[in-house]
Amino acid sequence: MSNNAASVITIKNLHKSFGSKTVLKNINYDLRKGEILGFFGGSGTGKSVILRSIIGLEKPDSGEIIYEGRDITKLNEEQLVEVRKKIAYVFQNGALFDSMTVEENLAYPLLEHTKLSHDEIRARIKEMLDLIGLKGSEKLYPASLSGGMQKRVGVARSIIMKPDIILYDEPTAGLDPYNTNRLVDLMAKVRELGNSSIFVTHDLPAAYLVADRIAILYQGVIRAIDTTENIRKSTDPVVQAFLAGEELK
Repeated sequence: MSNNAASVITIKNLHKSFGSKTVLKNINYDLRKGEILGFFGGSGTGKSVILRSIIGLEKPDSGEIIYEGRDITKLNEEQLVEVRKKIAYVFQNGALFDSMTVEENLAYPLLEHTKLSHDEIRARIKEMLDLIGLKGSEKLYPASLSGGMQKRVGVARSIIMKPDIILYDEPTAGLDPYNTNRLVDLMAKVRELGNSSIFVTHDLPAAYLVADRIAILYQGVIRAIDTTENIRKSTDPVVQAFLAGEELK
């Protein structure tokens, strides 16, 4: 991915507090077209708040989130529905409907938001299951899937609308190394479809495998944002502590 790639989302001067606790002080960055941006920070530092703000689930106190020429923070709920068709959110636990089969889970957003025929929906579901390596699992219920499988189905449901941007919220949390690698491989495959993504994670090895750039959130601001290679070479003591596995406060 080129360093000169166009920005698909621009975040300017984002601030957010919860009561007396300021979580985000002055967040500024761009998500570039075609990249995976790894996003790190200590627990409770606001990484997920940034993701939730991008799809309108949180309202920042001030600042802008520019997507397709509009400030997402100013949109009403009806306008946000349209944005959420193009910006997918992959929840940490997969967030599948327990009472629905895999096929029904994947069909749900297409039935809600498109006019595709049943044959077109079935073809799209087959395409997704092939992509995530779960061909033939249409009639299974989430309870009969492993945690890693549930997360992959969650990714498939998020991308079945063919979004421009994917927000991954701790997708490898709780997975063993084998399933973590499968999910990281899936993220790389999904990127080949032409989208951009933000990968919020505590999993440094996974980010090294798949992220083009890494951002480190520290005390409410982005302390560093650079290519994965340059982050690994950084002499910043906070970045070095983070790379050494020390918890950032």
